[in-house]
Amino acid sequence: MKLFACQCCAAQLYFENVRCLTCGHELGFIADDNVLTAIELEPDGTWRVLASGHQQSTWRKCVRYAQDGVCNWLVRSDDPNELCRSCRMTRTIPDLSQAGHHEAWRRMEVAKRRLIYGLTSLGLPVIDRIQDPVGGLVFEFLADTPQQKVVTGHSDGLITVNIAEADPVERERARTTLRESYRTVLGHLRHESGHHYWDRLVRQGPRLAEVRRLFGDDTQDYATAMQRYYDQGPRPDWNNGFVTAYATMHPWEDWAETWAHYLHLVDAVEIAGNLGLSLSTRPQGSREPLVAMTAPREPSRSFDDLLAAWIPLTFATNCLTRSIGHQDWFPFVLSDGAIAKLRLIHQVIADARETWPSPQTAQPV
Repeated sequence: MKLFACQCCAAQLYFENVRCLTCGHELGFIADDNVLTAIELEPDGTWRVLASGHQQSTWRKCVRYAQDGVCNWLVRSDDPNELCRSCRMTRTIPDLSQAGHHEAWRRMEVAKRRLIYGLTSLGLPVIDRIQDPVGGLVFEFLADTPQQKVVTGHSDGLITVNIAEADPVERERARTTLRESYRTVLGHLRHESGHHYWDRLVRQGPRLAEVRRLFGDDTQDYATAMQRYYDQGPRPDWNNGFVTAYATMHPWEDWAETWAHYLHLVDAVEIAGNLGLSLSTRPQGSREPLVAMTAPREPSRSFDDLLAAWIPLTFATNCLTRSIGHQDWFPFVLSDGAIAKLRLIHQVIADARETWPSPQTAQPV
């Protein structure tokens, strides 16, 4: 993630901000260039942006920004679609007449925009249902009903998420029940996007055999593997080769869990680099070798550079979160086997930047 600053007063901004708290300017995000910009209202109702390179164009707020308050992205004033690039990918939203659903929807959209930012920053085209009506990426954010329980998952480009995941209490209850170390809305979306990109990049890609050697035989029956996992639990030695216990369920889940961790890694290392963060992890008086981190400012093409920054970064941030009584920021230990899988995902993404496969009709995952 980049650092953003207000073009009017130079105050630091968060990706999710809709207003500069220092000078009061409203803000909007231009997805084509990953720019968060101060905006000013024109007499004709359009918005002028203050970011350089865009001042000759006029914009309007995404309708989900202007009317619903769940977005902060802009749309060109001559675009016939009222929705921004992110919001047009949401096919179904929860019933907003129900208490709490609007806030849950907002949290889902915030996480989705961060997902899309990360995917496009990696050079991965994000194909929606307008471009590919069969297998393009689309989202449904749904609530349980007395008649049906919503299961979070992916099928043919459709990512469905139960909005209960946006409720911190419900999410923590689920995390504890399932004995998970980490559970967030963004983590869910990154995981499910991994299934989508398996279909796009791996299923008929040149590295399928290599992926199967590391992740396992994905042709094994998924339903049987899932039942076995929930009956017997994860493999007892899962931390020797998997990023999480859940990754042991089936090679598809191993890929999706590792994919999500890779997206975590890249986003965190990039923001650390843009913050100018540099640190060492040698305790005072220790004779251990100095492990220093100077994070790259952009997602590195070298996996070794990313990993060299990631390991001390996670140690430092875990120390910080423990110091104020929170659980570890990154509660995982990456084994050599897990690192090898992360490295392969890095290579698959690098390949995709060069050659993007034509849309394929994928099987349900």
